Formats: sequence, structure tokens, C-alpha cells
Amino acid sequence: MIKVDFKKELKHLYAPSSKEFEAVSVPEMNFIMIDGRGDPNTSVPYKEAIEALYAVAYKLKFISKKTLSRDYVVPPLEGLWWAEDMSVFTAGNKEGWEWTAMIMQPSWITEEMFGEASRLVEKSKKPPALKKMRFEAYDEGLSLQIMHIGPYADEGPLLSRLHVEIIPKKGYVENGKHHEIYLGDPRKTAPEKLKTVLRQPVKKSSGR
Repeated sequence: MIKVDFKKELKHLYAPSSKEFEAVSVPEMNFIMIDGRGDPNTSVPYKEAIEALYAVAYKLKFISKKTLSRDYVVPPLEGLWWAEDMSVFTAGNKEGWEWTAMIMQPSWITEEMFGEASRLVEKSKKPPALKKMRFEAYDEGLSLQIMHIGPYADEGPLLSRLHVEIIPKKGYVENGKHHEIYLGDPRKTAPEKLKTVLRQPVKKSSGR
């Protein structure tokens, strides 16, 4: 049985350059998602969301392997981040951050399979955030992205350059929420070696 690794199959989405922002067309993909608010470093709901997402993601992998004979590496954790007042977001006041924690699902995973996996997880583990989870398609389209190597807290200058310099210079405007893909496990990886894909959906400015 072949085990699919989407980080390799979709290398253009998961392994961008760490030197320059690259334009990429992101196709519509399905995710399991949980929304929340607050500082991810201290927020109990964020930790509960991650726990529930991984429990269901691994259960879906088991169901896929058992019923469809299709195995795969569970994709990495991803996150959408924003704030009602974006000055709060860019200033780093994480208590006011809104987030969607999510894990991408293979195209053959259905909403019915998600329902079955959720029921099995509820029966065995009962994670508090399980009932907040949903199965949903997400379509970003044209985006700019770069690989950030280092601590999460050091992303600021790179993001500032993106929004202040790169996006206007290329004739784009923001067209969606800030997106991060976490390729390293902070529990096992030194902060200076963490790899995070930073992505921003964009569209051509109407003035161009």
C-alpha cells in the first residue's frame, strides 16, 4: 500500500523559497477546522482545538486505510490568523487575535467519513473542542508565500516587508486571512530550526 505524503506531492505549496516571496495558485482543498480567539501561547481553547483536530485527523487516516486501502501521512497543522482591528494584529497583541486551526484532508475523505471519525473520537477520547469542529472546503487562489525559518515570534519583520513593500510593489492587495503552515514540532525542534510557511492571499489592485 502506497503512503501519500502531501508535503512531497504538493511541494509547491509546502516548500517555498526562504529567500523571496513567491506567487502560487492554491487550489480549493478540504480541511477540518476549529475557530477561536486569544493568544495561542496561553489560550486553553487553542490547545483543546489542536488536541481535537489531531485526534480526528488520525482517526480519518485509520478509516481511509481500513476501508479504502489508501494510506497517507497526516498533513501538518495550519492556521488562519486575523483581528477585527488589524492594528491589534500587527502590533502583536495576541489576546485580540482570531484564529482558525485546521488540518488539510485528502480529496477522497468525505463529510460522511468525518462524521464517523468524530463519533469514534467522541466515544473514546471526548476532547472538549470536538463539537466545534467542522469539515469545510477552503479556496485561497492566488497567494504570496515564503518559508520562515526560526521562532514564530521572529516572523514580524518578514510580514511587515510583505504588507508594506512586496504586495504594493507587485500591484496586489490582500484578499484573505494570513495563513501559516507549521512544518516543525516546537516540542521537538529547536526554535531557530522551526519551519513555517507564511502565506497571504492576494488579488490585483483595482488601480492597476
